[in-house]
Amino acid sequence: MAHTMTSAAALTESATDSTGAEGEAWSFSASVFVYLVPDDRDYLQPTFVATRGRLQLVVRYNYEDFNTGSAWIGWNFNLGDELALELAPMAGLVFGGTNGIAPGYMGSLSWRKLELYSESELVFDTENSFDDFFYNWSELTLAPTAWFRFGGVIQKTKGYESDREIQRGVLAGLSYRRMDVSTYVFNPDDDRPVVVLALGWRF
Repeated sequence: MAHTMTSAAALTESATDSTGAEGEAWSFSASVFVYLVPDDRDYLQPTFVATRGRLQLVVRYNYEDFNTGSAWIGWNFNLGDELALELAPMAGLVFGGTNGIAPGYMGSLSWRKLELYSESELVFDTENSFDDFFYNWSELTLAPTAWFRFGGVIQKTKGYESDREIQRGVLAGLSYRRMDVSTYVFNPDDDRPVVVLALGWRF
């Protein structure tokens, strides 16, 4: 799923202008995830996010299904300081290989060097209700420094075939200025695990 980059929560942060006034400017972020799937097709999953104040717009491709796009609108909420919650409820349209409507969210809960990030959606297939599907991508990470994080990740997706309904794995990521690079290894105990390489940037 998305999924996101930049210690994950950056896709839900509010935009500010150079004087710090909220809502005066747009901020943008983009990421591309490269899925390397044994015995299945490899593919790219790009995501683009535009944020202004509390408004959040998201466009995804190859996320809900292969050859499928989605467009989202959401509203950001922030609560707390040391224990910080960022949450963006969203509503989306899904089109392409799968067609439907979807409620969802993106959010994070951070405390000191720990962060729990999660994004989920429930797609209601407008062509066949038996194809309704719940998606989830969640990470729990520790960032011992500002430029390095590591932890665990799970996802529930139908982007590729798997014997496991819920994929689970490990991750490590590096950050430099406005760029983030991460590697995910799903089902590392399998003979041929799924590897996901991710690049994200903010501008």
